[in-house]
Amino acid sequence: MMGMFRKRPPVSSSRPRKNQWKESHTGQEIEVKRTKALAGLKTIVQWGGAMTFVGVMAWLGAVAVQQEWPFFRKLLEIHTVAVDGLHRVDREEILDLAGVKPGMPIHHVLTSAVKARVEAHPWIKEAVVERVPLHEVRIAVVERKPAVVVRAGGENFLGDKEGHVLVRLGDLDDGSLPMVTGIDVEKLLRGDGAVRQAVTTGVELAWLMGLTYEGRLHVNAADPENLVATVRGVQFHFGEDGLGDQWQRFQQVVPAMRTLNFDGAGDGPSDVDLRYKNRVVVRERG
Repeated sequence: MMGMFRKRPPVSSSRPRKNQWKESHTGQEIEVKRTKALAGLKTIVQWGGAMTFVGVMAWLGAVAVQQEWPFFRKLLEIHTVAVDGLHRVDREEILDLAGVKPGMPIHHVLTSAVKARVEAHPWIKEAVVERVPLHEVRIAVVERKPAVVVRAGGENFLGDKEGHVLVRLGDLDDGSLPMVTGIDVEKLLRGDGAVRQAVTTGVELAWLMGLTYEGRLHVNAADPENLVATVRGVQFHFGEDGLGDQWQRFQQVVPAMRTLNFDGAGDGPSDVDLRYKNRVVVRERG
C-alpha cells in the first residue's frame, strides 16, 4: 500500500523548446544571404576585371592604329575600279556617278548606294557592284538597247522596248527603228505608265509585223483602243488587247486577199481593221 503513494520521478519531455526551430531557421537565412552576397561580389569583381581588360586592349589597339595608320590605309585602299558591260556609255560617266576612285579606302564603298547611282543613268538597266579584296571594286552593267523612235512635242526621242527614254534626238532620226507617234511629251519624259505601255505596244507590233513585211512601221498610239500601224502604205487597226491573236487572224486570210498592195501606191485595199472579233474588215483606198 505504501508503494501506491510513492512519488514518481519527473518524465523529461522530448519535444524541443518553444523557440528552438525559430533560432535554427534564422541562422540558415543568414548563411544563405551571406553566400549570395559573396557570389554577387565575385561576379562584380569578374566583370570589372573583364571590362578593364577590354578597355586596356581597346586603348592599345587605338594607339597601334594611330601609329600604323598609313600602313593600314595603304593595305586597304582601292587600286583598280573595273567597269564591265559598256557599249554605248562612256566609262568616265559611270565612274563619276559611282563616286569610286583609286586611293579611297575600300571599306568606305557602300555597294548598294553605288548601284543606285549608276542605275540612275538613262542607259543603264541594271548594275552589280562588288568589292574584291583587297584593292579592287568591280562594276558590271547591263545597258538598255534602242528599240523605238518616239515622235512627241515636235522632236524625236530614242527609247528602249520598255518605253524608257534614252536620249533626245531632236530633228535626228533612226530609220532602222519603228516610230511611235501620238504621245504626250510631258508624260513621256515623266515616265508615265500608260505612255510607256503605248511605246511598248509599238515595239511589239513592229516585231510581229516585221516577221512578215519589210519596211519601217509607224504606230499612232493616241487612242489605245484604236492603234493605227502603217507599213508600206497599208494601215492596220488594232484593238488594245490580244495583238498577237489579231495579227494571226489577219495572216489566216492573207491568201484570199490577192489585191492587197504593199508598195504604197496604186489601187487596192489600204486599210485593214482587226478590232472585230472573228472578223477582218478590209477597206478600199479612198
